[in-house]
Amino acid sequence: MEQLLGLTISSFIVTAILLVPFIDFLYKIKLQRDNQQTRDMFNKHTPVFDKYNSWKVGTPFGGGLLILLVVSVWTAWAYGILGVNVKPWEVFVLFFGFIGFGLLGFYDDWKKISGVKQGFWGLRFRHKFILQWILALIIATVFYVQLQYSFIFIHGIGVINVGVFFIPFAAFVIVSFANAFNITDGLDGLATGLLVICLVAFLAINSAQLDESLGIFIAVLLGSIAAFLYFNIYKARLWLGDVGSLALGAVLAIIGLLTGKALALIIIGGFFVIEALSSLIQILSKHFRGKKVFEAAPLHLLLLKKGWEEPKVVMRAWLIGFFLAVLGVFIALL
Repeated sequence: MEQLLGLTISSFIVTAILLVPFIDFLYKIKLQRDNQQTRDMFNKHTPVFDKYNSWKVGTPFGGGLLILLVVSVWTAWAYGILGVNVKPWEVFVLFFGFIGFGLLGFYDDWKKISGVKQGFWGLRFRHKFILQWILALIIATVFYVQLQYSFIFIHGIGVINVGVFFIPFAAFVIVSFANAFNITDGLDGLATGLLVICLVAFLAINSAQLDESLGIFIAVLLGSIAAFLYFNIYKARLWLGDVGSLALGAVLAIIGLLTGKALALIIIGGFFVIEALSSLIQILSKHFRGKKVFEAAPLHLLLLKKGWEEPKVVMRAWLIGFFLAVLGVFIALL
């Protein structure tokens, strides 16, 4: 545990040192939100979001790229310098998911400043969604074939062997959390603060399982995210961008699956689940019923419309996330 805490501290310091020049770099390349209308995943305008976030025009995004680089390099360094018993396929699913979904998100960030709208490089949402599933299915297949994961543990019921059906289940979890994190990442500090809480919870679960390679990855990621959060809280100087939100959502799901605690993952990441469900319900209702269920969606946007101030929404979400994390760890360790 001392080594893991040391890695968290060192990762925090390295990321913190690099963040200021990195923010300056983002300003230089003009990777900033402009004054154009925001669009949702279906390329439709989101006037409610614009109404409450118009003052954030000019804030740079793409901070997830720095996290991706620091965590990848620092974790690889830690594996070598500490001489731990690394599980190759476990490391593969962590890095393949982290980097693969990160690159897919980077495409979206790059498109925002390049102005690409059509052709091969102007992929539509459905194309990117298919690519997400391809990445997730590759990861899930490695889980099943190489890591021998074919079970789901549910407290009170026990281990349920689902066989080859673990592949679509794991892929669904990964894609769902990647998009849920992306949906949640709409207020300053909301998604990253919740992620810090989730990572502390999984570090506690992993300490009971003594998985060194997973523990090192979580510890390094925790330190890097905590440093980023300093610049991401209200009023944010930097946002993750899609490169960060897709990568972090996917890797959170992979961490949860690697611990073998799928139910704990859903509880610990419960606020992400709530945000995604509120958005999904709204989309389905508008599509099939022609009317909204909520005044606005996802949940954090609805609360803003109800008159809550942004810091209040974020801090109360953190409190809910903390309670869900404690509950999830309690269930996982029973």
